[in-house]
Amino acid sequence: MNKSYTISISFIVALGGFLLGFDSAVISGAISGIRTYFEMSDWELGFSVGCVIFGAMAGNITAGPLSDRFGRKKVLIFTAILFTVSALWSATATTYIAFVIARIIGGIGIGGAILIAPIYIAEIAPPKLRGSLVSLNQLNIVIGISVAYFSNYFLKDIEGESWRWMLGVETIPAIVYFFALFLVPRSPRWLIQKLNKVELAEKILIRIGGKEFAKTTCDEILRGVAKKQAKGTYADFFSKRMTTIVIIAFGLAFFQQITGINAIFYYAPTIFEQAGGSTDASFLQAIVVGLTNLVFTLVAIRLIDKLGRKPLLIIGTSAMATALFMATFAFNNATYDFTSATIGKISNQEIKTALEPLNGETFNSQSEVFENVQSLLNTSQFTEFKQNEIKNFISINSTLVLIAILLYVAAFAISLGPVMWTMLSEIFPGNVKGIAISIVGFFNSLVSYTVTQFFPWELSNLGPTITFAIYAVLSVLSLLFVLKYVVETKGKSLEEVEELLIRS
Repeated sequence: MNKSYTISISFIVALGGFLLGFDSAVISGAISGIRTYFEMSDWELGFSVGCVIFGAMAGNITAGPLSDRFGRKKVLIFTAILFTVSALWSATATTYIAFVIARIIGGIGIGGAILIAPIYIAEIAPPKLRGSLVSLNQLNIVIGISVAYFSNYFLKDIEGESWRWMLGVETIPAIVYFFALFLVPRSPRWLIQKLNKVELAEKILIRIGGKEFAKTTCDEILRGVAKKQAKGTYADFFSKRMTTIVIIAFGLAFFQQITGINAIFYYAPTIFEQAGGSTDASFLQAIVVGLTNLVFTLVAIRLIDKLGRKPLLIIGTSAMATALFMATFAFNNATYDFTSATIGKISNQEIKTALEPLNGETFNSQSEVFENVQSLLNTSQFTEFKQNEIKNFISINSTLVLIAILLYVAAFAISLGPVMWTMLSEIFPGNVKGIAISIVGFFNSLVSYTVTQFFPWELSNLGPTITFAIYAVLSVLSLLFVLKYVVETKGKSLEEVEELLIRS
């Protein structure tokens, strides 16, 4: 078996994950700059951050069928072009609408790359390595997130509009990805299933795993092709025989996003500022979040083909719930102290003067603060206070918040992060895989958008205590779902997985 060749082409394809991760996290450092430049409300900010997911939905719903028709490789090359255009346009945008359109274009690239890269890798990987190799995509996502946090930290002090540099630097890896993709072969399974080019597919498989592996794999693919009477349809996807697969796929897609992971990545500096940190400290803590994600994704890659998919999901979702309850506890025990020192930190002189009557007061929740402050300020001043000044008054165990967020990210990185994409690339029959992965990916992006859109509003209006409590309860529900419905696929060929789940 030529492991080095297999790993190399898998890693190149998984660079789409790097761009996905970078694009997802880089916006976290630009939030303050774009909010000011485009004069955004909470909802406009939420939409400008979350609109990328609208693009991802379009990418999700079209990438599968397009990859079935034109091949996995060509679709991935097109996503590289979209990433490049998005990075350049968002960095140079001068209007809110232009900025949003640029973000949506990048989202289309994300929607395509996040679905097709795992499919391609699963189709070229030997069964014993498939979990680890598909997880390379998740590894690249978290590397992209970490690099984005580092990039933001070093670019934040550039004079002028530093957010433009933060967003524009993505152009470099996007161009690298575009040219690197020309070095990888087409998917051998796609070549047989769609073009009947058995000899070409066999040559690729020989280079991956040797003659015996190539013959066995080709025979399995041809047997699978022989069983299929026609190309899969949407009706086939929702048919009774697919019930188990559909439940697992939609359940994992739902819980991967509804438990709040993208809210943490998109708004990491904002969360740490809510916990009373300075801007510099918040950016540094976001870097630690990214590195934690990276380290534990490496742990997942090592364990996913040894321990299995389901055990990792059980361990991870349990730890996620624990971490989110810790964050809830920390914010619930916070106090908000109005003193001469804390009021003095306010940059707006009119707001500072208006809040003087509260000097000496202590409040036990963010909602209590807002009730007392709202009557002293006009609408625009109150909005500015919620967005920029509330952090000056909180007294909280910020160490506990940091530990909770790091535990949550670590738990996600060994479970729902890589395992969901690995299982989605494994469980669907070949004749409906393109359609199925698009439908489930679209649903995953829709849930992600909902979380991202509402998170700034939740922090401002519900407060961090209730916000984290909601995600903690959802994490408990995700654990219960895994225990009841998820089936282990470790060590099985794609054809064996199909027989197992269709039969059950």
